[in-house]
This record gives sequence, C-alpha cells and structure tokens, in this order.
Amino acid sequence: MASSSLRPYRIAVLLCDTPLPSIVAAQGDYGAIFTALFRNSLQATAAADDSEFQVDAFDVRNAQIYPDDVDQYDAVLLTGSAASAYENQEWITRLVDYVRFLDREKPQIRLIGICFGHQIVARALGGECVPNGGKWEIGVTEIDLTDIGQKLLGVQKLVRPPSLTDGGTLFPPPPLPSRLDGHPSHLHLPTSNLEQMHRDHVPAVPPTFHLLGSTSVAPNQGMVQLYPGVSPEAASPADVHIFTVQGHPEFNAQISGEIVKARRALFDQATADDYARRVGWRNDGPGVVGKTLWEIVRAGREKRTAAQK
Repeated sequence: MASSSLRPYRIAVLLCDTPLPSIVAAQGDYGAIFTALFRNSLQATAAADDSEFQVDAFDVRNAQIYPDDVDQYDAVLLTGSAASAYENQEWITRLVDYVRFLDREKPQIRLIGICFGHQIVARALGGECVPNGGKWEIGVTEIDLTDIGQKLLGVQKLVRPPSLTDGGTLFPPPPLPSRLDGHPSHLHLPTSNLEQMHRDHVPAVPPTFHLLGSTSVAPNQGMVQLYPGVSPEAASPADVHIFTVQGHPEFNAQISGEIVKARRALFDQATADDYARRVGWRNDGPGVVGKTLWEIVRAGREKRTAAQK
C-alpha cells in the first residue's frame, strides 16, 4: 500500500488502567496488549505484509499524560478500566474533555473506544454511562449485529456454539426489538463473539452515532460515528470517524481468566458457571474486530494522504 511507505502507522493508546500483576507479568501492560492485538490482527487483513506500525502508550489515569502532538497519529484508542466512566474523578473528566477536543478539533484522527473507552466516548458526545443493575457480562459473549455492524465487521454468516444448537441445526435468535431508544437497530441473524468484562453500560445510542450490535444484558455493544453526509447503508471503513465496542477485542482466555479469578467474589454462582461454560467459544477479537480496526486506520491514512495531494 503506497501510503504506508510514507511512515509507519501510529496509534496513541490512552492507558486508563493497569492490568493485574499476573497479567502484566505474562503479557505486559495495556500498551503491550494492544500492540499484540494490532500485530495479530494483521494476519486477518487484506494486506498483511503492510505491517509497519507504532503504538505509543500514554498513562492518562495515574500520570495524566497525553500526546504532545496528536496530529502525528492515525488513531487514538481509549482502553478499558476498572473505573466507572460516570464518576467525576479529575482524570476521568479530563479524559472526557479530551475526547470532545478530538471530536471537535481533530476529525481527521480516528477515535477508538474499548469498554470503558466506549463509555467515555458516549459520555463525552451526548450519551451516558450508568450501572447496569448489578448485572455482569463476562467472558466470550455472542453479539447480535445490526446491518451496519455486519457491514463494517464483515460477518457473513452465523456460527453458533454447539450448546446453542437444536440437534445440530442452527436456529435464529428470538425476535428482537427493531429500535433501541429511538434508534433503528435492524437486528438479525449475523453475530460476532467478543470477550466481555463489565457491569456498567451505555443504555442508549448518542446522537450522530449508529448502533453496531446488542446483547440481552447490554443493548449497546458498540457504536460508530460516520463522517458527515455518509449514510449507514453506504458506509465503509473510510467513512468511520469514531468506532467503539463494549467488549474487549484485546482480551484472550488467560486475561479474562485472571480477572474472573480476582473478582470471583463479585459474581453470583450462575454468572460464574455461565462464564466457565463459554470459555472455549470462538473469540472474534483479533480476526473480526481487530481486522476492522486496521481497515479503519488504513482507510483513514489513505484519505488523509489523498487530501494532501
């Protein structure tokens, strides 16, 4: 790809937390974990040989450090956190303001929110994050996709785990509402599986955003803001300004397992048992969501390069 010859893709990862010590020892901090996600996701892209990229991590929680020159980055990504996005701690309110700044002043930079990051984006741009009535969503979880979710994530068919089959025959999900808080959802058969770890959620889709997917526990499993003038029916990765997911594409079974072990006292037995039942399910983090992130970043670089000619 011609654009990558100019310079490596650069992604600023805003660290909103530090993983558990056992996770850091095995896989590094979230900067390293997201570097691994982007590296592994390259194998699922159409241009896997175009692999030169750089991830720079900024501790926005403890040190409150941000990029000096954010214009050098193709994308800014907000990580997950054990904190609650609705709290008014200094570092959280500063992060909310920074998201508003990026949205308003730096539209050429793609903005990505993961779990807590998804919730911060919602809070910053007209939505809200609230506790989910004590309900946890943990482990690999199947997400029903909207039309635009299917289009951007590239899911073409349903692959259900064996426990959700009837005599080996795939069956569609039960009927779902066609709208979510006034926003069209168009939910249908295609799904994606993603690691989850949350009990707060974004209950509605903020203005100017489109819903990507839904579960019975958290109806807003991700959302996308397109550039002005683009219809959801015609959307492509080049048209995506902001992309968020409630789940964790960067998590693997070891990361989720360590967190579940540390938080076991917070889950009831039914939730723990259900998590254990789904441990072996397919995880679409790198191959589906990570691939889409790369497509958005690549398309953004192409668009910026073309505009400079």
